[in-house]
Amino acid sequence: MHSVQVIAITGGKGGVGKTNVSVNLGVALSEMNRRVVIMDADLGLANIDILLGISSKYTIEDVLNGKRTLKEIMVSGPGGIEIVPASSGTQKMVMLSAQERAGLINAFNEIGKDIDVLIIDTAAGISETVVSFLKAAQEVMMVVCNEPTSITDAYALIKLLNQDSNLYRFHVLANMVRSQQEARDLFAKLVKVTDRFLDVALQFAGAIPYDDSLRKAVQRQKSVCDVYPRSKSAIAFKALAKKIDAWPLPSTPRGNLEFFVENLVQSVVPSS
Repeated sequence: MHSVQVIAITGGKGGVGKTNVSVNLGVALSEMNRRVVIMDADLGLANIDILLGISSKYTIEDVLNGKRTLKEIMVSGPGGIEIVPASSGTQKMVMLSAQERAGLINAFNEIGKDIDVLIIDTAAGISETVVSFLKAAQEVMMVVCNEPTSITDAYALIKLLNQDSNLYRFHVLANMVRSQQEARDLFAKLVKVTDRFLDVALQFAGAIPYDDSLRKAVQRQKSVCDVYPRSKSAIAFKALAKKIDAWPLPSTPRGNLEFFVENLVQSVVPSS
C-alpha cells in the first residue's frame, strides 16, 4: 500500500497566511522530488487559484456531479505541484448523497498512487466543514502570527478538535515573525494556555519570517519559492519542507488516501 502524507493547514482566524504557507510548502516539497497535490478546501470561496493567478475551468463540484474526474479538474501550479480547485459560492460538500460520497472516494483513490503529499488548505474559522477536514487529515498544522486574536482563535480551534474529536497532536508554525525568538515566544504563549486547560501535545514546526519578497510574490501572483528562491521566507519554507519530509509515514491505514476521504465524508455527512 502506498502511503500518502495528508497535512491540513489551518489557523482558526483568517489573515494568518494559511494559503501562502500551503502553496510555498507544496512548492518546497516538490523541489525535493515529492509529488504534491494541494486541495483548496475553502469550498465556498476558492482562493489558491487567485493567489497564483491560475484559472480553473472545472472544480471539485464537477467531480461530485460526475462530470469530470479528479485528474481532469486538477491544474498545474508552480514547481510542479498540482491543485484541486474549489468552487465559489457553494456548500455542496456538506450535503453529499451516498452516490457522491462513493464517487469522491473513488476519485481520490484514482490519484492515490500518483502522489506523495496531499496538502489541505482549509478555510478560516471553525465551521463543521473545516473541522471535518482536520479530523480526516493525518497531520494538523496550526499557523499563528503575533496577534492576540491569532493565539485566541488557534486555542479555540485546538480546544474544539481536542474535546469534540479527540485530536491531541498539533504542529504549530509561527508565520510573519521578525525573529526566531519572536517565533519561540509565540509558541510558548500558546503552550502556556493549552498546558493549563487541555491535554494536548503541541510541536514547534518552525517559523516563516516577515519578508518583503513574499509580499512582492503575492502581488505578482507567484510562489515566493519560485520567484525569489534565495529570499528569507523561501529558505524558511525549504527548511520546513525538509522537517516535514522527515516526519514518519504511517504504517496503519491512516496514511491511505481512501481512509482520508472516507473519514472526511463520514464527518461531513449527517447520518440519516
